[in-house]
Amino acid sequence: MSIKNAFYAQSGGVTSVINASACGVIETCRQNSDRIGNVFAGRNGIVGALTEALVDTSLESDADIAALKKTPSGAFGSCRFKMKSLEQNKREYERLIAVFKAHNIGYFFYNGGGDSADTCYKVSQLSEKMGYPVQAIHIPKTVDNDLPITDNSPGFGSVAKYIAVSALEASFDVNSMAKTSTKVFVLEVMGRNAGWIAAAGGLIEDYNVPVLLLLPEIDFDQNKFLAALKNKVETHGYCTVVVSEGAHYSDGTFLAEQGTRDSFGHAQLGGAAPVVANMIKEAHGYKFHWAVADYLQRAARHLASASDVEQAYALGKVGVELALEGKNAIMPTIKRLSDKPYRWEIGSANLADVANVEKMMPLDFISVDGFGITDKCRDYLYPLIQGESYPDYDDRGMPKYVVMKNILVPKKLEDFVI
Repeated sequence: MSIKNAFYAQSGGVTSVINASACGVIETCRQNSDRIGNVFAGRNGIVGALTEALVDTSLESDADIAALKKTPSGAFGSCRFKMKSLEQNKREYERLIAVFKAHNIGYFFYNGGGDSADTCYKVSQLSEKMGYPVQAIHIPKTVDNDLPITDNSPGFGSVAKYIAVSALEASFDVNSMAKTSTKVFVLEVMGRNAGWIAAAGGLIEDYNVPVLLLLPEIDFDQNKFLAALKNKVETHGYCTVVVSEGAHYSDGTFLAEQGTRDSFGHAQLGGAAPVVANMIKEAHGYKFHWAVADYLQRAARHLASASDVEQAYALGKVGVELALEGKNAIMPTIKRLSDKPYRWEIGSANLADVANVEKMMPLDFISVDGFGITDKCRDYLYPLIQGESYPDYDDRGMPKYVVMKNILVPKKLEDFVI
């Protein structure tokens, strides 16, 4: 059997543990050097494959690759680029084949969320539709936790931990000032169509903190919300509100609709927190503070969940093992075996069943009033935020994060415009 090289790339919004998956992929490939040659990392995702911007990971030391496990963000650069179907844009697929042939690439590992699963599925069909043998494996990640079949998605556990802890700490602050100052804190979190991240903010209720969640799964009713908020403040003296960026009215209009679209065609969101805060001010006159977690929530490697890091690495490792077994068009998944104690194993799913499918929060995870979470949701969330996996720190008090050399291999083809 001839030895083929591998292509690995990161796609979509990055997470605090996506590099742990990269570590799992690259280390496992190195351990199987009799079957897999070099690992070329796409500079900025699939764009790196199309433009032949391939990082030579063989020039990175074993120690630096290992350090990826404790480094946030995308070490090789990510992208938001959705490939059209073969029928719509054959040119891009012909280019992929040209690049793969030029660099003897037979394995394709794409690390991303739902849109990335779609891209990986399309690439997996190169063998059948265009006669080029390639094994495409999707390595799951998304802070939104909306990939189907897998119990949870790497990146989510750490974001959930960050939001739960940050909301708790901020709530302690608000409580201490509520008598004469701020009575409401509004925290906006990510989550376009699924409220998993906002749900994590609901865990602070277990610490006697009055909290209201605004979830995409529940249509926003302004009068009902303002009444619930007033009740919380009059009962407890203050209240924390965790609002998903995807919270929307019954007609589908987002609270944070900006009227613009991203490269995937999704509505550009952001700004739900000030909308809600001003709504509260106008209705009740309460002094408020608001914050948008934004990149902080997905980049916070200093507060990563240990279980999240472990799973991210394991999925990268098993992705390579599945490829070595001859699998194609598949995604390794997490199968939960029990909540207490938390036990899990790796399974797999066909990409045809994953691509373009979103997993929303089950309604039995949401409280009857729509503003909180149930015990069933708590049992789901707590295991995912278990354990600490702190980075190492230098003598100046800053974390030791690794930066890849990212040296590109020499190009063999003409330039390609995307």
